[in-house]
Amino acid sequence: MIIPAPHDPVPVTIHPDGLKGLLGVPAAAKGIVIFAHGSGSGRLSPRNNHVAHALRDAGLATLLIDLLTPAEEQNRANIFDIPLLASRLKAATHWVRLLPETAALPVGYFGASTGAGAALLAASGPDAEIAAIVSRGGRPDLAGSAALVHVRAPTLLIVGSRDLPVIELNRTAQRHLRAKNALVIVQGATHLFEEPGTLAEVIDHAGRWFLRHFQEA
Repeated sequence: MIIPAPHDPVPVTIHPDGLKGLLGVPAAAKGIVIFAHGSGSGRLSPRNNHVAHALRDAGLATLLIDLLTPAEEQNRANIFDIPLLASRLKAATHWVRLLPETAALPVGYFGASTGAGAALLAASGPDAEIAAIVSRGGRPDLAGSAALVHVRAPTLLIVGSRDLPVIELNRTAQRHLRAKNALVIVQGATHLFEEPGTLAEVIDHAGRWFLRHFQEA
């Protein structure tokens, strides 16, 4: 019989929209990371689950959530509706702040692809209080320059060296950020970080960024 680890994620539903998620909270968690997936991905993404597992091993709680319902996903326009995705991410943030086991934890966002734009837009509001953001192969530019200048959370942008168009989009977005930020180029990686060792490098950078800034929150 396989005995689950104490921090293995459990299914949750976030109302009022009925969003499905996976919540994992290790003992003495130092913060919680909410994942904003890219287009065509979701809470069951093997790549993001791998990252989430590693973050839990590092002492961080994680929430992987589908920002759209199955019916909404049928409309392709919703997948790229950054304001809609950002509003759902804010609702999930409100939810974790009401949950007894996560209420006191600093909150961070891990955004991939279009999810990075949603994460930065969600963090741009005056009452966002997000402690840190990590973007993996993200499109932070989709948040819009007007929102990027208002993001206060320290933001780490991670892009593969072979993902050339996205590197330039990240550099453009970075010029609008006023918060502490950094751009990391993972050598040899393409957009999905499928090359050996590249996702491990993402995990290392992301974990250190979250732990450092959660400690400062």
